[in-house]
Amino acid sequence: MTVSATRTGVVHLVERAPQLAGAEMVAALVPPPQFADATFDTYRADPAYPSQQEAKDLLQAFSGASAPAKGGLFRRAKRPELKPGVYLDGGFGVGKTHLLASVYHAMPARRKYFGSFIEYTALVGALGYKNTVDLLKGADLLCIDEFELDDPGDTMVMTRLIGELVPTGTKLAATSNTPPNALGEGRFAAQDFLREIHAMSDSFQTIRIDGVDFRQRALDGHAVVSDDDSYARAIDEGAGHGNASDDSFADVIRHLARVHPSRYLRIIAELDLVGLRDVQVLTDQSEALRFVAFVDRVYDAQIPIVATGVSLDQVFAEEMLNGGYRKKYLRAVSRLNALTHADRSVA
Repeated sequence: MTVSATRTGVVHLVERAPQLAGAEMVAALVPPPQFADATFDTYRADPAYPSQQEAKDLLQAFSGASAPAKGGLFRRAKRPELKPGVYLDGGFGVGKTHLLASVYHAMPARRKYFGSFIEYTALVGALGYKNTVDLLKGADLLCIDEFELDDPGDTMVMTRLIGELVPTGTKLAATSNTPPNALGEGRFAAQDFLREIHAMSDSFQTIRIDGVDFRQRALDGHAVVSDDDSYARAIDEGAGHGNASDDSFADVIRHLARVHPSRYLRIIAELDLVGLRDVQVLTDQSEALRFVAFVDRVYDAQIPIVATGVSLDQVFAEEMLNGGYRKKYLRAVSRLNALTHADRSVA
């Protein structure tokens, strides 16, 4: 069914079961709302980490947005030959997605696509591999955010896909997560990325970005937890000006198992506030990974979260944080912190 809602009021995520056709999935391959207007000019490189400005300069050259500057990264008289693909290597929260979206917006291309890894694999699942190749072949640019290195099957599908697109002239720009049990808590996965994509590794130039997670710079390190009264007030205020969802955490977790992750964006369509009652620690890996995918969509849409129960920065069990998907969980915690601190006023 198609998701619909009144302009204002309380809605329930568990009552939304959206369907998504292949054509709609393709049309949705654009930067998320948070980065709809992202440009190189709006990317603020931290002077404490020179690699951020260097990455920005190189990506501008890659996208054709500017000529190489004199001195700095391009001191040599002859401009270095750029490969058809660039890979942004760095920790979470250092602006990789902003730069990726900037490449998308800056590159003068007739056909270009921007999506998360899961969106591309969902497209393959919905349309079939051959139909997806036929659809994307001839594209000028493919941006892949959070290239998954912890699912061998999906990694192989994406590697095959980009292997068929590069010879036709498609340029690639990608970021990635960290593979299972990698050191550094999600930082600098370049060698793992290049190893996993095998034959395609020669098509990518690695761009390393150092920095501090910007989502944590102004936070106290913990997600905001509401009591029952403040939660009710927040939902009432949100519903008075827009759409606020109100569901128990357990019900949402069960519902996510019944909806394909590619449709999570439709679950939160037209929402201005997400309410989660009685948050509990997740101990099931499948439930936790689905919740991570859901958090990614909420974060992309920049929808504030209000929650009761366990603090959302402690929603993943300790054994999970020490396991193979550690980086995914830490990124989700970072985003949950930011969303619970976000301004809950709605237009």
